[in-house]
Amino acid sequence: MPELMTSIKETGIMMGISMSFCVVIGLPLGIFMFMSNPHIKGKKTLSYWLFNFVVTFIRSFPYLLFVITLIPLTRLILGRAFGPYPASFPLSIMAVVLYARLAEQVLLDVPKETALLAESLGASKWQYIWHFLLPEARSGLILAYTTSAVSMVSYSTVMGIIGGGGIGDFAIRYGYQSYQYGIMAVAIALMIFSVFIIQMVGNTVSQRLDKRK
Repeated sequence: MPELMTSIKETGIMMGISMSFCVVIGLPLGIFMFMSNPHIKGKKTLSYWLFNFVVTFIRSFPYLLFVITLIPLTRLILGRAFGPYPASFPLSIMAVVLYARLAEQVLLDVPKETALLAESLGASKWQYIWHFLLPEARSGLILAYTTSAVSMVSYSTVMGIIGGGGIGDFAIRYGYQSYQYGIMAVAIALMIFSVFIIQMVGNTVSQRLDKRK
C-alpha cells in the first residue's frame, strides 16, 4: 500500500505538470497555428510550416525513444534525469504538441461567419480571439483537453524507464516482474478508472459550455 500511494502521487505530479503546460503553452500554440493556417490567412507562411513540422515530427516520434533521446537535455535543464519531475519534461512536450494540434483542428471547425461578424464589428485580432473565437470553440477545446489528458495517462505508464515512477511502473515492478498479477490488475484497474473519471468530467464540462444547446 505505501508503494501504491507513492506511485499514485508520482503519476499525479507528472499529470499535473504536463497538463498545466498543455494549457499554458499548447493552447496559445494551437491558436497561433490556426491564425497562420493557409486556409485562414489565405497564404502560406514560413512560421506556420515551421511549427507544423515541429508538432508533426514530435507527435510521430515513438514516445519511448523520445523520452530516452531527451535524457541528456533533461539532465542539462533540470540537473537530473530521474524522478517524477524530470519525467514531466518529455511528458509536457508531448502534451503541448498534442493539444496544440487538437486545438487547431477544433478552431478550424468554427463557422466562418464568426470571423465575418467580428470583422463587421471592427474587432481587433485579439478581440476576435478572446470574445469570438474562444467562446465559440470552448466546448471543443475542453474535449480536446480531455483527450490530451487521457493520452498523457497512457504515456505516463512508460516513465519508469527513466525512474519517473507512477502507477505503470508500480504495475510492472510489483506486479509483472514479481509474478503478483493481482497487484498488476489493481494498478490497471486504477488507471482505467482514472481515465473514465477524466473522460466523464471532460464530457460534462463540455456539454455545459456548448453554445449550441
